[in-house]
Amino acid sequence: MRLHSFPGGLRLPGHKDASRAGGLQAVPMPPELRLGLQQHAGLPALPCVVPGERVARGQCLALADGEFSADVHAPSAGRVLAIAPGDPSAPPGRQGAHIVLACEGDDAVAPWPALDPVTASPEALRGRIRAAGLVGLGGAGFPTAEKLSVGRELLVLNGAECEPWIACDDALLRHHADEVVLGGTMMARIVGAPRVLLAIEDSMPHALAAARAACAANGNGVVEAVSVPTIYPEGGERQLIRVLTGREVPRGGLPRDLGVIVQNVGTARAAWRAVAHGEPLLERIVTVTGPGVARPGNFIVPLGTPVAHLVAQAGGYTPQARRLLLGGPMMGLALPHDDFAIGKPDNCVLVLGEAELRPAGDEMPCIRCGDCASACPARLLPQQLLWQVRADRLGDAREQGLFDCIECGCCDLACPSHIPLTAHFRHGKSEVRARAADSERAHAARERYESRLQRLQREAAEREQRLAERRAGAASADSVAAALERARARRAGGSDGGNDA
Repeated sequence: MRLHSFPGGLRLPGHKDASRAGGLQAVPMPPELRLGLQQHAGLPALPCVVPGERVARGQCLALADGEFSADVHAPSAGRVLAIAPGDPSAPPGRQGAHIVLACEGDDAVAPWPALDPVTASPEALRGRIRAAGLVGLGGAGFPTAEKLSVGRELLVLNGAECEPWIACDDALLRHHADEVVLGGTMMARIVGAPRVLLAIEDSMPHALAAARAACAANGNGVVEAVSVPTIYPEGGERQLIRVLTGREVPRGGLPRDLGVIVQNVGTARAAWRAVAHGEPLLERIVTVTGPGVARPGNFIVPLGTPVAHLVAQAGGYTPQARRLLLGGPMMGLALPHDDFAIGKPDNCVLVLGEAELRPAGDEMPCIRCGDCASACPARLLPQQLLWQVRADRLGDAREQGLFDCIECGCCDLACPSHIPLTAHFRHGKSEVRARAADSERAHAARERYESRLQRLQREAAEREQRLAERRAGAASADSVAAALERARARRAGGSDGGNDA
């Protein structure tokens, strides 16, 4: 098929061979799991267990709070130790409460019976996917069932693992391409898409070969494996849609506006397992890599596993270890310690050495070279956005496309002045959201005040009306009394006149 290109982007060293060499390894269950209540986009899940309660493997521990939330399940049989508050030192989005589960054995019984992916209705399949707590495993964490709620013309399975060091999707496709393809055909049936494109970068030849064999065996003529060029950030859904279709998602729009849906290959496999095997989302593949770990590899990790336990399975830290990241070097989150737990969207633990770090304190003034704009895959003007954010002209920045920034970090890497542009843009977005929330609260408070004022005015008017009615009634009674008195006086006068006659 004819491929297209997207603007900007960078060709970066992959650094993936070390983690690929070890195959796919299982991680033993740690003594305790810490399962966050917000491992997804949307509202945190609501706990449905209490401390001291014993739970079975796959049992629901927290229920989704609305459509844009997701259930949380127990990856192991055990006992609930606590529902603990969040860690204030955690990166943004990771500071919420979590359930602490002491692992006590492993009950392998699936919580639900299998559904037939071919004969079950799309509504039943979506219901199972929702009950399984599935979210996008590519990093965004958007609830999968909600994403499958609208009909589409094209389903894209995203195996374009473009960020350096990360190789979990590569390992998944090498070992479980059949289930990825089966999950893709099932998702296509749910949304009514007649065509599925499985996109894999050309730097992943073994994964591509496995995917093409799986498409021939299980794709039913619907799924096609497509090799795409290796360029960062091709794994972004907007960039991948452009590469595959030549069409561009409009500013402020979504892929659904083009009739396209993009799902990560890990999400497709998890959806298949939920339907065909009755399994909720309990584990995921995570790459543990970098010069700071002894034995890089790709691991099957129970959700809630502490990063420290996972690093220990990779041979522990090396003397070169300097910085710990959850995610890749471009879009990952720096961690202050390794006591954090793996959640549903987390695909990599990266330990960098001194050689991979940019020296601190070397930021210089912008020289207006335009390299950031040339590298931007969203066609933005990062230098202009930077000036607007720093000048607190957030309204102008929003009009210039601040929220179209996908925070890929290409501008940071291209900037010769070493300005942390992405960090400024994240700050600008959070400030816009905070001010919008403040405005909503102020608007709600004003509405409450105006409503109270109207109520008080209405009650005062009602009191005046009642008082006027009482006064009118009193005046009427006085008139009647006066009339009776006059009548009695006339009768008395007439009686006196008669006696005189």
